[in-house]
Amino acid sequence: MALFEQSKIWITTEEMFALYGAIHAISKDPAIGLKLGSEERIERYDPIAIAALYARSFRDALDRMARYKRLMCPEEIRIVERGNECAVQFVWLLGEKAEPPALIDTCFAWLVTIGRRGTGRSVNPLCVEFQRPEANRRLYEKYFGCPVKFAVRHNRLLFRKEDIAQPFLTHNPDLFELVAPQLEAELTQQLADESLKEQVKRILKKVLAGQRPRLEDVALELRVSTRTLQRRLLTERITFHSLVEEARREMAKHYLLQPSLELNETAYLLGYEDPNSFIRAFHKWEGTSPGEWRSTRSPWAR
Repeated sequence: MALFEQSKIWITTEEMFALYGAIHAISKDPAIGLKLGSEERIERYDPIAIAALYARSFRDALDRMARYKRLMCPEEIRIVERGNECAVQFVWLLGEKAEPPALIDTCFAWLVTIGRRGTGRSVNPLCVEFQRPEANRRLYEKYFGCPVKFAVRHNRLLFRKEDIAQPFLTHNPDLFELVAPQLEAELTQQLADESLKEQVKRILKKVLAGQRPRLEDVALELRVSTRTLQRRLLTERITFHSLVEEARREMAKHYLLQPSLELNETAYLLGYEDPNSFIRAFHKWEGTSPGEWRSTRSPWAR
């Protein structure tokens, strides 16, 4: 039986957010998310965590978690290297509300736990950043072993590149070869089942930030020629422009629910050259301005 063919309980992103919000409310424990993400017993690990633990290094583990995460949910792990730092973000692509703190804590703790278990030492981030208002600073600084910033633009972990380059003592090529091919097969099947429209939109959402996406960029990601991609879109009666607009519309809602992002920053992230172009486009999509839409859906904006 394939790893992902077992019985599943499917829930929406909104229901997932509500679940973690309820867990936090019922537990009344500010550390509940950290505890949920700090599982030490490997027999309780899911296949993605196992593949990460048997990887060659922390960086290899991060790459594999990012690659296989789409098998579990509509979430991306984004890894960006700048200078001597490496930033890691968890992005819920279908979220129409801000991620609950307990879920963010669980994701961050899960990643750090894999790093610490794999390297056999206390790998600490360089810094942890939260969008939420300041709360329980000492709790987080003790757990992560680093400074923590609140009320910033993104939820993310910052590591030293030298730390994520550390080899994993748990690296086991034989066991890895038992898990990785199955994950790759599942991923190949999922991508085959995904429509061309969804494939293109998924790629567009990745390349939108700060630039105008090009057909050539998407074709390169899909490993086909630009002419082949154009022909396939034409066959399905889809235009590249319409997919860019759909991707922008969906990501616009996601960004507008982030309290730290100003409208001009959102416009930039969507590839618009000026905020007015974004405002006009959003009004065409939703029949209202971005500011009005944000104020009716975000409690912090009221």
